[in-house]
Amino acid sequence: MPGHTDNTILINAPLDLVWDVTNDLENWPQLFSEYAAVEVLDRQGQLVRFRLTMHPDENGQVWSWVSERETDRDSLAVRARRVEPGPFEFMEIRWEYEDLPQGTSMRWIQDFAMKPTAPVDDLGMTDRINRNSKVQMELIRAKVEHRAGAAG
Repeated sequence: MPGHTDNTILINAPLDLVWDVTNDLENWPQLFSEYAAVEVLDRQGQLVRFRLTMHPDENGQVWSWVSERETDRDSLAVRARRVEPGPFEFMEIRWEYEDLPQGTSMRWIQDFAMKPTAPVDDLGMTDRINRNSKVQMELIRAKVEHRAGAAG
């Protein structure tokens, strides 16, 4: 069975701010702790093709890949997929936002399968993504809430 993760966080900030900050690709290295660089390769309307480069891992390995990401502000959703899947057979991601009385809900859903030659299997990657999503979501929540407080 392929890997699947589903993580949600409540951010005490207006939807517009959460949307704008989390969809500003060029600033992802300042938003996420894991990304060293983002290079936009092509932009056509709401569809962006870009290269993400991570900071070196514990073994000094630098991972980089090309993804496509399409934002849909009207439905408060983003769809993304890896164009260069690397160790994945496929990787599809959906971000969903919801405007709530106490703030903005941000949800990340990832569906994927690892190649047989990958260093981890689907279950191992599911655990890794779930752990890392919680870390990254907490960082994003803190940064966006700080910006909301500074603006308010």
